[in-house]
Amino acid sequence: MKTSITKLEGILWSIALPGFPQLLVGLWFKGTLFVLLEIIINVQSNFNQGIMYSFLGETHKAASVIDYQWLMFYPCLYMFAMWDAYKLAQTKEEPYIFLPFVMSAYMVTVGLMYSPKVYLFGEFIGPVFLPMLFVIPGVVLGLIIRSILIRIH
Repeated sequence: MKTSITKLEGILWSIALPGFPQLLVGLWFKGTLFVLLEIIINVQSNFNQGIMYSFLGETHKAASVIDYQWLMFYPCLYMFAMWDAYKLAQTKEEPYIFLPFVMSAYMVTVGLMYSPKVYLFGEFIGPVFLPMLFVIPGVVLGLIIRSILIRIH
């Protein structure tokens, strides 16, 4: 068992499965909770099937199998677990570092809500790819707000 992880390692393991970084450093309860919540939300929302259809180009089929009420929990859990992993790896205090993660959770949730109606260049993006695209403005917005707050304080 490792006693510490790097920020990059924490982020990448969280992308693979929320809870893995926490398990790596011996936070058994928190890591297990994140993994179990991810599995429950994933199964209840049919997310893996939606991912599969999306990557096969069948985005309408993905939208039809996804349970949006369950999948709406996913962005917040995912980004919180990622932020927690990043925080575990911090060696010094970084003010407002949570903001890119929080804003990404908000924006991905908004992307998920709009995903049934959004077409890009005439193509239906779907409930997997559109929320993924919304990570970018979430991170940027979070970094901008963080920068402003750091300047103010």
